[in-house]
Amino acid sequence: MLNPEPTESETAQPMDLQVHEANENEPAVEMSDAAAAVNPLSGEYTWTLKNFSACSGKVLSEPFEIGGYSWQLLIFPTGNNRTDALALYLAVAEDDQSAFNLQRCAHFKLSLLSRVEGGDLVKDTQHTFISGETDWGFTSFVPLAELQDPSRGFLVDDTIRIKVFVEVRVPQDLTYDSRKETGFVGLKNQGATCYMNSLLQTLFNINQFRRAVYHMPTSEDADPETSMPLALQSVFYKLQFTNSPVSTKALTSSFGWNTADAFQQHDVQELNRILCDKLETKMKGTRVEGMINKLFEGHTLNYLECINVDYKSTRQESFMDVQLDVKDCRDIYASFDKYCEVEVLEGDNQYNAEKLGMQDARKGILFETFPPVLQLQLKRFEYDVMKDMMIKVNDRYEFYDTIDLDRGDGKYLSAGADRNVRNVYRLLAVLVHSGGVHGGHYYAYVRPDGAQWLKFDDERVDKADQQKAIEDNWGGDDERLPPGGFGNTFRLTKHANAYMLVYVRESEWEAVMCQVTLGDISAHVQARLKAEQLEKERRKKEKAEAHLYTLVRVSTDNDFAEQIGTSRFFDLVDHEKVKTFKMSRKAPFSELRQLVAKDMGVPAELQRFWKWAKRQNGTYRPSLPLVVESEDQPISTVKESAPLRNTRPGVMTTLNLFLETPLSPGSTLPTLRPKLDVMLFFKHYCPDVQPPSLHYVGRRLVPKDTKIKELHPLLCGLASQNKTQGLEIYEEVKFEPNVMVERLAPSVTLAAGQLEHGDILIFQRQLSQAELSAMQCPTAKEFMIFVRNCQPVTFKALDDLQGEAVIQIELLNTDSYDDVSRALATKLGLDHPLKLRLTGQNHLTKLPKPQAIRYRQFESLQDMLMAGSYNQASVMRPPQPSILWYEIIDLPLPDYENLLSFRVSYHNSKLEEVSQHDVRVSKAASIHDLLEELRPMLPAEAHGTCPLRLMEVYQWKIWQLFDPRDRVDTIGDNAWHLRVEVVPEEEVELELGDMLHVHCLQVAEEAGNQRALACADPFIMCLGPEETVGELRQRVQQKLDIPDEEFASSWKPILCTFGGAEALADDMVVVSRLNCQKLYGHHDRNCIGFVRENKNLRRTHAHLNSKLTAWQGQEKQLKIRG
Repeated sequence: MLNPEPTESETAQPMDLQVHEANENEPAVEMSDAAAAVNPLSGEYTWTLKNFSACSGKVLSEPFEIGGYSWQLLIFPTGNNRTDALALYLAVAEDDQSAFNLQRCAHFKLSLLSRVEGGDLVKDTQHTFISGETDWGFTSFVPLAELQDPSRGFLVDDTIRIKVFVEVRVPQDLTYDSRKETGFVGLKNQGATCYMNSLLQTLFNINQFRRAVYHMPTSEDADPETSMPLALQSVFYKLQFTNSPVSTKALTSSFGWNTADAFQQHDVQELNRILCDKLETKMKGTRVEGMINKLFEGHTLNYLECINVDYKSTRQESFMDVQLDVKDCRDIYASFDKYCEVEVLEGDNQYNAEKLGMQDARKGILFETFPPVLQLQLKRFEYDVMKDMMIKVNDRYEFYDTIDLDRGDGKYLSAGADRNVRNVYRLLAVLVHSGGVHGGHYYAYVRPDGAQWLKFDDERVDKADQQKAIEDNWGGDDERLPPGGFGNTFRLTKHANAYMLVYVRESEWEAVMCQVTLGDISAHVQARLKAEQLEKERRKKEKAEAHLYTLVRVSTDNDFAEQIGTSRFFDLVDHEKVKTFKMSRKAPFSELRQLVAKDMGVPAELQRFWKWAKRQNGTYRPSLPLVVESEDQPISTVKESAPLRNTRPGVMTTLNLFLETPLSPGSTLPTLRPKLDVMLFFKHYCPDVQPPSLHYVGRRLVPKDTKIKELHPLLCGLASQNKTQGLEIYEEVKFEPNVMVERLAPSVTLAAGQLEHGDILIFQRQLSQAELSAMQCPTAKEFMIFVRNCQPVTFKALDDLQGEAVIQIELLNTDSYDDVSRALATKLGLDHPLKLRLTGQNHLTKLPKPQAIRYRQFESLQDMLMAGSYNQASVMRPPQPSILWYEIIDLPLPDYENLLSFRVSYHNSKLEEVSQHDVRVSKAASIHDLLEELRPMLPAEAHGTCPLRLMEVYQWKIWQLFDPRDRVDTIGDNAWHLRVEVVPEEEVELELGDMLHVHCLQVAEEAGNQRALACADPFIMCLGPEETVGELRQRVQQKLDIPDEEFASSWKPILCTFGGAEALADDMVVVSRLNCQKLYGHHDRNCIGFVRENKNLRRTHAHLNSKLTAWQGQEKQLKIRG
């Protein structure tokens, strides 16, 4: 019979009761391995439970193994928290429930078997089993009345049969599957490459473009990381045929980008142009030559036509995209109206018509042809002249599912345009930018089939409706209710809005969106990418089945001798570099012996294995001889002395063993007396050679009552030294976080010294006092400390971010700033060891960090490196090189840091910027000292004793005037624009406080803005207590030497306040409305503005910032070098 859909109470869930007495019944079981033979991660188990009516409480099946895990079935015959239904669960076997870091993901099917054909009751679910959720199933699997109904055939002879099918999965198999849900997959974000991902997904879904990329010729031997066409083909192939998010690392490598480029966000429009230009170049001379232009290229007609004489000039230009204004445009049609708007040149702006002289004229742009794929770039970012900064335009801007560019009787078309071509376009893609001018996130909405919208957001692809794809990306404001839903609504600006639109001509939709099949991909590219995919699938399968295997790593004396003194100094061995055997967890231990005998040449009878153990001090040593109960014992039962570790999908258990072999050929293994002997390992330190050397020389089972001095003959023999020579013997105790190598007293026994299996002794010859004084590392202890702290450092010049030239120096982690600076200065040939400033590196962007390292800010080189990049201490040698950036300075760093540097511009009495100057003064200096230091650099008019004043100007307003008596450190590090000027004679007495003054602004009015925006240099004017605005206005004209004609038609006075602007009459006295007495410092104050025409398209003040900008990560020019 058909199994009905489960109700809410029947859906899979954990059991409610935690403690029940197990039934003493011993049920018969049968196991099917048919499925497991096909897939080692799946299998079936059938449980036959007899004497069902006698069962009560919680009943568990015997443990069974499927997919490398041990499971049990769990039932409550009379219900779990209810008495009318049988509860059935799949549970982690009780012995495994306490496993450390338990995690198992499985899809499973529970079946109550019926004797009636087709009558089985089946329910399936999936779950991730973790600590606290070790069982999952159905509280109401079957009603008891139905179970006991003879016609159903479930309960026969007081026996029921339950079958479970389990398929173990890796955790990610249970996450969202973009391919399954949408038919498409995403692209991985390398750091800040979302802008590139959104563009690539858009281009991929222009099928004719994708086909053209596939048709580009590539070499079989080419490397995707150096061949941009092959890398793009690879990305498109994987987007089309694979099931997981696609990496773009090979593609960006082919662009010539490094890690820093991947963390630098660029403009998607700029990338689109550069990428298409590169592809067009690569396509030349191939069968797809001109395809980029065929898809995206249109033509405009620029015309200029005189009104009163017969003169007309035209010029045709091609375009790959159209830049449309957003500001002051209601929708896409308003933008096209503005784009094709006729400009009349008349008056002072007449056109010079060559021999016809200056003429009134009409100027404009019309379209001759539109391309099949029309790319519209919306000008969401623009430079605001009034604010002197880039801004993002978040205004509401409507665009539509279809647009008709033949509207208005073809008003966008030139007279020569082909009117038989219908310019009706259907929207294919919307690229969205969410954020502001300084950064944000890009994603794209695309409808590849022309109907269903999909959202491509890096790795994830989701279905979306038209509202989300179109209307929600118009921008503007969003009206919302306050928290709780009560009160007046408020408006929030939408910062996520459309940035680029891609339309396809309706009449060419089928051609542009053609089918792209495997036949479009060259055979060698298919073979390469299929091989990559097969390898990826193999690795995925291997990872999924990893928990079914144990990686046995067998180390020997030869491994110790090979590594110690070269790649390793502490402990004994790097287990990643020893002989490794991948074995089934069910394999008998005898199989390992056979493999070791075959591959390592050690007969089974001469093998003695030791287990390794991690000690409390962090060292890892052979600890105990391995004793197996039987040679048939499964390898999975051999564990290190560590907490119970759970086997998880994707994680292979590791077993490290040390293989003890006979000490000499032809001999046998020495007898091991567990309570009397200790296994010691020996290293020999030789300080006589340069550089000093450390070698592994062997191991021995030594009686515990042996004294240290009694080891001398043995050690001299191991090192081939004169046995009469005195020795110093040390114990290597630990190396983290600090090295501990302790000298052992000669008369102490091994037992008294608490030496145990796996301990390491380092010995050397005894040195004279003279030798101890002459050598850099005379003792093993000093040598091990030196090795532990040795740190190769790479130095890069801060003013050459892309430079290849580097300096590498081997230093010590314990070196001070002075030591590091001295070593680098010596390499650079500087005349002073501290004429350097160092900066750490950001380990993500691979760029310098924003702030330099201050002199002696850190106690050691290790602290300096950790401030810039992550460099984990390791027992390996050599450690990974760390990077510091340097800049050469003209003073020793302590003196340099005691100075403050400023860039100041000098303005004359007419407010004109005359010059810029860099000045450096002591932190203890006053503003007056700074001005006097600056005076000799200024023009002659500022020399002598005339008073100077310093002000900070921000957005063309006086932010503050600095008191000459204040210290220069009050200026701060973030002063925007510092301006110095001679104090006019009539303003010299201002600081006495008896005279009133006013800050004056030069402003321009902007339509729709209540505030007047400053647009040129501000200035200070004295103000009489009864002085009218008209009188002040006349003095301003005289001060700035403004011609009467200009002054009469403009320079209208207004009162500028925080709330807006207010017109002022000439006869008005405004002292009471101004803060006229507080001269120095920053104060919120009303100002008098003079409205004038702004003909000064101002430059920013950024050129006055004297700080080094290389480290700031400012946007670099986007380039594709592949």
